[in-house]
Amino acid sequence: MTAARTIAFNLNGAHVTAVVQPHHTLIEVLQAEFSLTGARESCGQGLCGCCTVVINDHPVSGCLYLAAFVDGAKVTTIEGLETANELSAVQQAFIEASAFQCGYCTPGFVMMVTKLLDEHPDPDEETITHYLSGNLCRCAAYPEVLEAVKLAARKRRTVGGKSLE
Repeated sequence: MTAARTIAFNLNGAHVTAVVQPHHTLIEVLQAEFSLTGARESCGQGLCGCCTVVINDHPVSGCLYLAAFVDGAKVTTIEGLETANELSAVQQAFIEASAFQCGYCTPGFVMMVTKLLDEHPDPDEETITHYLSGNLCRCAAYPEVLEAVKLAARKRRTVGGKSLE
């Protein structure tokens, strides 16, 4: 068996290190070493999106991603979206649109919506549904999620109460 190794990476803007075994997934390390529980393992197969985190600006399934692979990387979790004790526009939109029921899948959706709006600031419904096709909500809050995406897009286009449109 291969020995543990120390990795160093940027986690939500902070330089961190962790000792990982070759079989540790990123979700395991985030939860055990850093007490970050927003990204959650549900299916363990990369099919539901609950464990979505962003590595070097690419969303990945943290339940499948080996922790050793983030050595030297930039990792962003749902906890890293908040700035200056203020929720991101996407997080706020999910609250305002009641785009959750049990909340288990919500962090994964928020991470994917954030990335979606980074790439498509004003997405149409087809783009939204295509982009979020890898995120499952067992409570069926999809209509509210769709509204939250549209609201978040509007919020992101508004700065200081002034529309950028």
